[in-house]
Order: sequence, then structure tokens, then C-alpha cells
Amino acid sequence: MGKEQANETPGNKFSQFLQTESLISNSLALIVGVLTGFAIVFYDWLLEISHGSFFGSLPDSPGILVIFLPAFGGLIVGIIAHTMIHTRRYDIEEVIEATALRGGNISPRNAFLEVLASVVSIGSGGSVGKEAPVVLAGSGIGSLLSRTLKIHGNRVKVLIGCGASGGIAAAYNAPLAGVVFAVEVILGELEASSFIPIVISAVFATMVSSMLFGVQTIEVASYHFVNPFYESFLYIFLGILSGVASAALLRSLFGAHRIFDSMTIHPAVKPAIGGLFVGFIGYFYPQVFGVGYDVITDALNSGLALKLMLTLIFLKIVAFSFTMGSGGSGGSIVPSLFVGAMLGGTYGSIVHGIFPAVTAESGAYALVGMGAVFAGTSRAPLASILILFELTRDYNMILPIMLACVISNVVSSSLNSESIFTEGLHRRGFTIRKGREVDIMESLLVRDAMKHNVQTVSENKNVGALVALMQSSRHAGFPVLDPNGRLCGIVTLKDVRDKVGHDELEKNINEIASKDVEVAYPDENLNTVLKRLAAKDIGRLPVVARSDSTKLLGIITRSDIVKLYDKKILDKVQRLQREQTKEQNELL
Repeated sequence: MGKEQANETPGNKFSQFLQTESLISNSLALIVGVLTGFAIVFYDWLLEISHGSFFGSLPDSPGILVIFLPAFGGLIVGIIAHTMIHTRRYDIEEVIEATALRGGNISPRNAFLEVLASVVSIGSGGSVGKEAPVVLAGSGIGSLLSRTLKIHGNRVKVLIGCGASGGIAAAYNAPLAGVVFAVEVILGELEASSFIPIVISAVFATMVSSMLFGVQTIEVASYHFVNPFYESFLYIFLGILSGVASAALLRSLFGAHRIFDSMTIHPAVKPAIGGLFVGFIGYFYPQVFGVGYDVITDALNSGLALKLMLTLIFLKIVAFSFTMGSGGSGGSIVPSLFVGAMLGGTYGSIVHGIFPAVTAESGAYALVGMGAVFAGTSRAPLASILILFELTRDYNMILPIMLACVISNVVSSSLNSESIFTEGLHRRGFTIRKGREVDIMESLLVRDAMKHNVQTVSENKNVGALVALMQSSRHAGFPVLDPNGRLCGIVTLKDVRDKVGHDELEKNINEIASKDVEVAYPDENLNTVLKRLAAKDIGRLPVVARSDSTKLLGIITRSDIVKLYDKKILDKVQRLQREQTKEQNELL
């Protein structure tokens, strides 16, 4: 009986630990999802009130008064930002930064204030989308719950990812897109520990928003390939055009940022100036005001003239750039979809006019263009494909959508290395890939993070001694050495579970150890080693000499890498903050 307990104790404890962690994470994810769903319902209600307050107060023939509405809304946004949001502005960029660089530390207060600012910005005609505010609302709820329950570590990042997933899912009735967006854009990589909670949050957020608000998908006519052979080439070219348009949108947006940043006027006034430009454009082309779902729907149903769609491509890019570049509040997904719909609709009208027998109507190309431009700006092609499918519920065009999204992503990446969500971070000195700062991960070497004092086991010891060592050290894996002290394998808790029966504690470790050992070298960078850990789904690597793979020098674990990375990131953030403060003081 004693032997059986000795064999089962570590495994049982570990299993109970995983079950407890899973139960807690999934329960918190459910709470975040439900709260986010309610928050998005409330947010949409506020948007209706805001739009009615601005545009509903105008006379039947408003004339030039409509020019000043976005300017007035921009002034309110500027005052909120300058007097109440004391640190820098919040959007998806800040959520990515928080998960990658600051351990999930975001300010719920500032996130919710930014959501309030977006209500004013969109309601007054600002040419933006609502996805950044809903991501902020969900992430703010996740962060607030973490602070309330005093949660730390990776679970904070997971809860922020849950909030982002729930926000997108609830706002667009798109749970799959919400999950993929959180993984592709916010967290940067898929981990088993975060995937299930993110799915739970998206599902419950969608359930709440659908039951209370009844979010409707965009109504679109059903399209299909008319001639797959000829149209495939036409959709490939549309993907190329969409990639170019995506890069143009990015450059226009950040060009507007540079222009407004260089202005020596009070920061609170800048959004009003941007709003004035938007109002002037909207006086002649009111389609650029607000989110623009109705205009997108008309394009998808082949209801817009070619000349109007061609004009709106450029005007929407300019209006969006002025709104966001001046300090307005909102998101970039729907503007990307808008530009894509106009581009695709224009292109479709032309090719359908030239080749009517072998092409679909312009609405089909507008549909594909929507997804392709969003893929090019976000660098999240899978999320683009899914959000388009869930918005329209049209599966007939999935093949050209996939083709164009991938091509657009490649073209846009070749023209601009960063996405619309990471360009701002790159300009501040951070290069984020897969949820981590690449420059730091590639500059640090294994020798900087490895442990030199390694607990090892002899291949001649029995499993009973190994179990005792696991209990006392609380480690789940050890390098195995032969009688000459050379590395000959590695043994983990999984090996014990899979290869040892209840009455087999006398087995030699040599019989159960893994002989095909993945190793690391002292001069490798941490980014390479982290990829190796992820590819093999393991938590530790023995560090050996390049000249002799049996000479054990130390061991490196995922937690070792994360600890050193967090330390270096903190140092870099503090250094950049000091430099920015110094530059601001010099300007003053």
C-alpha cells in the first residue's frame, strides 16, 4: 500500500492542481464573458443616445452646421483625454503592450474613460469603428477582476484576452472571430492554458449580447463563383490591390499622427481640428460619418455607383486618418472593412462591366475586398476570414475570401512591416511578435537565463527514488546521467505516469527515461529556444556544450526565460520613459 501511495501521490497532486487551475480559470472566464456581454449591450445603447444627441438635434436642413458636429465631439474627446486620462491614450495597441510588456497591467479607469470618449467620437460623426472600444471594455473588465481578486502572473493576461475575445464576439455576434482575434492580435500565440477560457468568454459574451440586444449580421445577397477558372485570377489581383490599399491606409493614418503631434497647440484642441476636417468631408459625402454599416451593406448588395465607391475609398482613408491622427477615439476594423468594400465594389463594377459572362456582380468583390483590406491592415488573416463569415453568414465566397486575404497580407507585409495595431509600438521602440518583444528575445542568450546548478538523477536509480525526489524538489523533470556523469536522457512526471505501473517502483530510471533529448546551447538566443519549447510542447531543455552533446552545463526552463524577459522588458520600458520625459522637458 505504501508503494502504491508513493507512486500515485505526485501524479494525483499534479492532476488535482491542474483541475483546480482549470476550474478557476474557466470560472473567471465565464464571469468576464457575461460582464463583457452586458457592457457591450450598454455601449451600443450609449452609441444610439450619442448619435441621436448630435445628429437628432439638427434641423431638417442642417446645411453647414453638420461640419461642426465632429469638431464639437472632438473637443469633448480632447477635454476628456487631457483632463481625465492623465497617461497616454488607450486603444488596442496599449492592450497588446500590456500583455506583452507589462504582465497584463492596464488601467481599468483609463480603459473605460477611452470607451466613453469613443461614444462621443462615433456619435458626433467621427470616422472610426467600435471594435477598439469594445476590446478595451472587455480587457478593462478582465483587468478590474484581476485587481479585485488580487490575481497575478499569466492568469491576468488570460483574463485580458478573455475580455478582448468577448468584446469582439459580443459586438459583432462573432464568437469564432473573437477567439481568433484575441489569439492572433492580443496574445500573439495559442497556448492550451488560455484557449479554453477565451472560448468560454466569447461564447457567454455572445449569448448575453444576442439575448438582450439581438445583434444582427450585415444583410448581403448570396454570391458564388460564376467561373472559378477566370475569377480566381481576378480575385488574386484584388488581393494585391487590397494589400496596396492596406499599406496606404497605414501610412495615411500614421502620417496624420505625425502631423498632429508636431502641432504646437493645446492637445485638447487637436481632436476638434481633426473633426472639423471630417465634418467638411462629410458635408459633401455624409457616407464617411460614423461607423458606416449602411454604406457597407449597400456596396455588398451592389447598390452603389462606381464613381461614388471610387471616391469613398480615398475619402474614408482621409477621414479615418484625421479622426484618429488628431486624437479621436475609436477602432480601425470597420474603417478597414469600409475601404475594402468600396475598393472591391469599384473593382467588381469594372471587371463585371468588361467580363459580364464570367464574373459575379460587384457586391461579390466588395465582400472579398472587405476581408482582404482588413487582413492587410491587421496582419490577422484568419480573424479577417472568420469575422467576415460571421458578419455576413455567407459561406459561398469563402474560397476567394481566403485567397485574397492571404495575398493581401503578404503584399501589405512587404510594403509595411508592422500592422495597424503594432506600428505605434514600433515607433516607440518595441517590436512585438507572438506576444513578445522580438529584439530583446533575440539579444538574450541561453547563458543569460540558464541555471548552472542542476538537479540530476542517475540512470541506475529506481523509480521510487525518482518519485521521492519529485516530491521533495517539486520539479517535474530531471536530466539523466550515466555512471560517467554524461547526459544520456531526461525523465519527467509524464514518463512516470505513462510507463510505470503501481507495482513497478523498482524499475530503473534508464528504462523509462526519454533518450531522444532536445537540448539547448549556451550561445543560442532565447527566441530560438522558446520556439523549440513550444514546438515540442515541453517545459525545460538541458544545456550542453556544442562540442559534446553529453556534457551537461545547466538547464533552462520556460519560467527562466520569462523571468529574464520580464526583467529586461521592465528595464527597457523605464529607460524609454526616462528618455521621453527628458525630451518633453527639453521641449518645454
